This record gives sequence, structure tokens and C-alpha cells, in this order.
Amino acid sequence: MIPRARAVLFVVALLLAAAGCGLAAPGGSDEQARVTILGPWTDNQEKQFKDVLNGLGIPYTYQGTAATREVLLAEVQAGNPPDIAILPGVGELVEYAAEGRLQSLRGLYEPGEYGKPWQPEAQGIADDLWVPLKADLKSIVWYRKDRPPPSYPAPLTSWCIGMGDDGSSGWPGSDWIEDLILQTAGPVLYERWATGAINWVDAPVLNAWTRWAGLLAQDPAAAERALLFDHRGSPGGHGLLFGGGCDLEHQGSFARSFYGDRKESAAFTDSASLLPGGPAMKGREVSADFAALFGRSDQARDLLRRLTSRKAQEEWGRKAGVFSPNSAVHAKNGAVEKRISARLTDHHVPLCLDASDVMPAAVRDAFYEAVLLTIAHPGDPVRERLEAIQKVQDAQPKDAQPKDAQPKDAQPKDAQPKDAQPEDTPRLTRVCSRPQ
Repeated sequence: MIPRARAVLFVVALLLAAAGCGLAAPGGSDEQARVTILGPWTDNQEKQFKDVLNGLGIPYTYQGTAATREVLLAEVQAGNPPDIAILPGVGELVEYAAEGRLQSLRGLYEPGEYGKPWQPEAQGIADDLWVPLKADLKSIVWYRKDRPPPSYPAPLTSWCIGMGDDGSSGWPGSDWIEDLILQTAGPVLYERWATGAINWVDAPVLNAWTRWAGLLAQDPAAAERALLFDHRGSPGGHGLLFGGGCDLEHQGSFARSFYGDRKESAAFTDSASLLPGGPAMKGREVSADFAALFGRSDQARDLLRRLTSRKAQEEWGRKAGVFSPNSAVHAKNGAVEKRISARLTDHHVPLCLDASDVMPAAVRDAFYEAVLLTIAHPGDPVRERLEAIQKVQDAQPKDAQPKDAQPKDAQPKDAQPKDAQPEDTPRLTRVCSRPQ
């Protein structure tokens, strides 16, 4: 099955699952069946998501946690998965799909309103097992409107960098590597790297990693301080951009929510010219939170159908300022929101899903660990770290069938694509769009 997380993470996941971790069960009596939902949103984001769920008219129980991957693993192993799971990426979902745990979403949404990369292709499994609910634009840099950015690569002292997170520390650094690979090597090689078709020590990856390490090496002490900062800034503050003594922040569109009442003073630009080496922009990195159906009830299917509707997506965007990957849904708020929404649905520039979000969990974790080690020791050779990640990637299962027993509710063999062969390794093969 999915590569097991460290023992500590697994124990934490069990505790989180047992504690309920943000449970909410609005409407209806205790006897009514409720659709169980596991998602990544907590605190204010959880409240905003519940506001949307409350308008759907279906009783539910929502469990919000930053450790969605670990909690889901614990609940699946306990034989009690949620009806609907929402994960930041599809790396784990591919493996659950290979085990036959996911139900088809056919007929629940209009595929034509999404397209690539929001419907990534995979070999060895069906192509209708997940749907993106919320999207974010990456490959951008935030700055304060009263301090416009330069038109050339910025030094380390200009950047706001924080690696801390409630879930997996290190991922903000992986965004730098991914963006550099995309802008220097282009979307085709980026896609091959993200899906495991080229090695970590190959030139496109080594070049990008070396550039980033060179930036950090400008001031090793300042780089190491990034290990102490949360990527969101101080609790109750205005994010790193307005409270970190820096001018530029390489983060996705979600970063605007960290700025609080100063968000109107923030603007963004494409990242390429500001990155080490100043490459030309060849594409845009994006991310999404994907929903998958573990339960078989009509009630769960109906809730997901309503949640993916244009009405619900627009309401969520209006109330919470989130963005939909659905081309039929357009932001109706301010100028910044409209610019982000336009880029997320722009088919003239290649869009590529966040690479770490589509990698197997063990490879992703090794990626994050190498990022943290590079920040701590930017002068050390980067090749050794890439070789360590490659060993983890090479150790991933090569067979399509899981080593443990198939679950009782596994999909029948005829539910798999006709061209899928037993020897096929379940993996994503297409995570970038092609310009039209």
C-alpha cells in the first residue's frame, strides 16, 4: 500500500483521527446518516468551507486537519475511511486507486470544464477517480505595491522565506526547485521529472537545485533562519511580506490570505525574471486540492455533485476568496482575484501541477528533507542529496498490484482501463497542459 510514514507520524495520525480534529455535524438528528468528509482546511478556512457545505442541504461530518495524508492512512488502515477525502494533490490518490479503494466520479461533474492539468492522466488506473475543488496559482512573486520588484534576479536579502508548516515542513522550498525546473527546462522535461521518467541527478534537476543552493549560499546564516520561520508569518500577523523585513515572497496565490487587512497593499508578478539566473517564463506551476470518493452511498455522491457545481464553487470563491480550476467559474471580486483566476484558466500558457503533490509519498518526503538540508548547508554538494532522493524513487513498488490483500470493496478488474496491463506501474503520466 502507500509507503508507511514514520512511526511518529502514524501515531499522531491515530490520535488526530480519534480526537475528531475539528468535527462538525450540522443539521438533522443524530439518527440521520451523515456524509463523512476529511479535508485540509482548519480554523477560518474550515469555517468558510462549512458555510458552503451548509448550503448544500445534505447532513455531513467534516474533519479538518493539516495532516490529511496521515489521518487518511490511519482511517483506511482501521477500515473506516471517510466517504469523501480531499487531499492537496493526487500522489496518494493514485496509490489508493491502484488498490481499488476509490469510486468512479463519472456523471458527478462536467469534465469538459476542467481539462489539463486539472485532470492529470495516469497509467494502470481509471481516469475518473478525482476532481479538483480548489486551485492556487504558483510561479508568482508577491511584493508590496509601494516597493515594486526589480526586473532582474533578486538577491537573498530581498526574499521572505519560511519553511515551517503544520503539516510537512520544507515544501515552500520545493516550490522554488519546481519553479526553477519549469522555467529553465520547460514543461515537457518538468513533467517527465515530476512523474519519475527522468532521474533526480539529470541535468535539468541538478541545474535548478544548484541555482537555488547558490542563492542560499549568498548568506548561509540568513538562509538557515528560514528554518525557524513559519511560511505564514507570526500568528495573528500580516505574513512574512509585511512583517519579515523583506520585499519579495515566492508563494502561491494562497499567500494573500496571510496578509490580513494589508492584502490590498500586495501585488504579484510572474516569478521567472526574479529567480536565480533570470530564466524566461516557460509555464506556470499550479496546485489543487482534489476530492476522491471512498464511500458508495448515493448521499455522498450527491454531496460531491453539489459541491462541484458552478453555484457552490462561485459561492465559495465569493465568501472565501478561493479559486476554482473550473473554466466556467470566474472570480467576481477584485482586480487581483481576476488576474489569478484568468491565469488558472489560461490555455495559452502551459500549466503544470505542483511536482511534489503528484509524487509518491516517500519520494515527496525525501524531496522535502533534501530541501531542508540544503537550506541548513547550502555550500555542500547538491548531487549527493539528489542521489539520496533517487534511491527512494528507485525503491518504489514496480508492480500494479499492492502487496497486501485487496479490500473487499475493490473495483473489479473490468473497472480498469482496457489498455492497462498487470505489469503497468500505477503512476501519473500527464501533469502539464499544452498551449492551445
